[in-house]
Amino acid sequence: MLEEEGVITGFTVLVDETQVGFGFSVFVSVKLDRQVDDQLVAFEKAIALCPEVVDCWLMTGSRDYLLRIAVANLREFEQFLTGKLTKVPGVASLETAIPIRRVKGHQARIA
Repeated sequence: MLEEEGVITGFTVLVDETQVGFGFSVFVSVKLDRQVDDQLVAFEKAIALCPEVVDCWLMTGSRDYLLRIAVANLREFEQFLTGKLTKVPGVASLETAIPIRRVKGHQARIA
């Protein structure tokens, strides 16, 4: 019934990223040089091709996107940052934050 109503949209498996070698997360706020439709679409297409990006949110405020990157370590993040993310056309600036530990995490709110 919940599937028919669209409340349940699919099923998933929760993976311990540390166990598969991607235990280092980094949050990256991205500011584009222009917030026009074609540039947003181009950025989103580029990000969709990056397996390191496990979450990407279009944001309000002073930054355009918030990404969560999952990699093995700081060196791999540096390679992703300098080899891929900074080369995406339209990226004006980046701000990174490294989380210390997850305090709370849920896949969805249902109540």
